[in-house]
Amino acid sequence: MERDPGRRGARRALGQLLEAVLASRGEANAVFDILAVLQSEDQEEIQDAVRACSRLFGALLERGELFVGQLPPEEAVMAGSQGATRKYKVWMRHRYQSCCNRLAELLAHPSFQVKELALSTLMKFVQLEGTHPLEKPKWEGGYLFPRQLLKVVVDGLLCLEEDRSLLLSQFREYLEHDDIRYHVMQAASDTVARVTNGHPEVPLTFWNNAFTLLSAVSLPLQESSLANFYVKHTELSDKWKVTHLKEHRRAFQAMWLGFLKHKLPLSLYKKVLVIVHDTILPHLAQPSLLIDFLTRAYDVGGAISLLALNGLFILIHKHNLEYPDFYRKLYGLLDPSIFHVKYRARFFHLADLFLSSSHLPAYLVGAFAKRLAHLALTAPPEALLLVLPFICNLLRRHPACRVLVHRPRGPELDSDPYDPDEEDPAKSRALESSLWELQALQRHYHPEVSKAASVINQVLSVPEVSIAPFLELTAFEMFERDLKKKGPEAVPLEFIPAQGLLGRRDDLCAQHFTLS
Repeated sequence: MERDPGRRGARRALGQLLEAVLASRGEANAVFDILAVLQSEDQEEIQDAVRACSRLFGALLERGELFVGQLPPEEAVMAGSQGATRKYKVWMRHRYQSCCNRLAELLAHPSFQVKELALSTLMKFVQLEGTHPLEKPKWEGGYLFPRQLLKVVVDGLLCLEEDRSLLLSQFREYLEHDDIRYHVMQAASDTVARVTNGHPEVPLTFWNNAFTLLSAVSLPLQESSLANFYVKHTELSDKWKVTHLKEHRRAFQAMWLGFLKHKLPLSLYKKVLVIVHDTILPHLAQPSLLIDFLTRAYDVGGAISLLALNGLFILIHKHNLEYPDFYRKLYGLLDPSIFHVKYRARFFHLADLFLSSSHLPAYLVGAFAKRLAHLALTAPPEALLLVLPFICNLLRRHPACRVLVHRPRGPELDSDPYDPDEEDPAKSRALESSLWELQALQRHYHPEVSKAASVINQVLSVPEVSIAPFLELTAFEMFERDLKKKGPEAVPLEFIPAQGLLGRRDDLCAQHFTLS
C-alpha cells in the first residue's frame, strides 16, 4: 500500500504520459511534462521521473526513433521543409540530450539514492547507445562508442566541490568492463587536463576524487583477458584499439602521467606512493617515465621519501635506473623518527634488499651499521628487536665490517671518531669507530633486547637471521607475549621462614613490641 495517495496518483499520471508517448508520435509533447518532473525538489518524484525517462528513451533507442548522425540545430530543422519523421527524430534527440544533461546535474543531488539512480541510468544509456549508435561509422566495420556521454559521466564524478568517493565506489563495477575502462581512462585524462588548465589552484576535493577514480582502474595482465565488453558486439575486430592490451597500457600511462605531472597535495603524494609499485608501475607501457616523479618524491624527505623507495627499487632492479647518490640519500633517511613512522616495516624491508649486495663498499655498509647502532640507543624495544638482527646481518654479509665489533690490535680511543652529523657516509669515519652501542644495549631493561644485543659476544653464525617476524612487531604484541610467558612455579624469597609477624618469640623485636 502506498502511504501517500497523492504521490501514487502522480506516479500513475507519469506512467500514463510515458505510455502515451511510446504509443503515438502525436503525443510527443508529453515528454516535456516528464522532463519537468526531473526539476522537482521532491526526492521521490525525481526518482520516479528518472525511471520514466530510463524506460522512455531506452525504448526509443532500441526502436531507432532518435536521429542518427551530427545533430543539427533544432530550430533550423523544425522551420525547414524536411519530412515529419526526420523532424520528429531530431526533436526527440534534443529531448534525449536534455534528459542526459539533467541526469548529469543530478549526480550532484543531496540525496545519494538520486545520485545512484542517475548514474545507473546514464550508464544504461551508454550501453544502449553503444548497441544502437547515434553516430555513423567513418568506414565499414568502424568502432563506435558513446564517448561523449561517458565523458559527461566522468566529468560528473570528478567534482571540484564535493567528495564523490561513495558514488565512485558504485562506479567501480563498471570499470570491470574492458571498453568502459579504456574510455574512462581517456575521459579522465581529458578532465584532469581541462580542470588543471582552467584553475590556478585546483581544490583538494578534485584531486581526491581523481585519485579515487584512477586508483580503481586495474588492467589485466594478458591480452586474452580482454573479452568482457559492456557494449556487446557480434564480432570483435583486430582493427579496434579497444581490443589490444597495448593500447590500454598506453591510455593507462597517459592517464597517470597526466595526473602525476602536477604538484599534488602532500596527503595525496603518500596515497600514490603506497600503490605505485604494485598498481601503477607493472601496467605502464614505459615504466621509466615515472623516474622524474619518484626521484622528486624521494627528494622531499620524511615519510614521502620512505614511500618512494618501493618504486625506485623496481626501477633500479628491473629497469636499470641509474640514480646518483642513492645510498647517500638512503643514509640520510636514518633518523630517530624512522622507528616511529607508519611505514617502518616497509622501509626496513627495502633497506635490507638495497644493502644485500656483496659488491657494496665496506665504508658504506659500516656507515649504515654504525648509524643504526647510534640511533638504537633511544629506540623503543619493539624497534630494537628489528634493528639488532639487521645490524648483525650486515656484519655477516660484509666480513670487512666486523672490525666494528672485533679489532685485535686497534688503537685506544678517547672519543668516538664517528660523526653522526655527517651526511656523506664516506666521510662519517664509521669504520674507525666501533659498535660500542651494542655492548651498552646488553644492559637494556628488556631481556629480549639484552639477549639480541649479546649475539656479538660470540662468533656470528653464517646463516642470516630473518627480520621478517620483527617487521610488524608492536609494543602491544611484546606485552601480550610477555604476559603469556610462564615463570618458575615457586620463587624463594627468604632462607629462614618467618614464624610470626614480628619474628620469633625470643627476638628482641618481639620482646619489646606487640600488636594490639
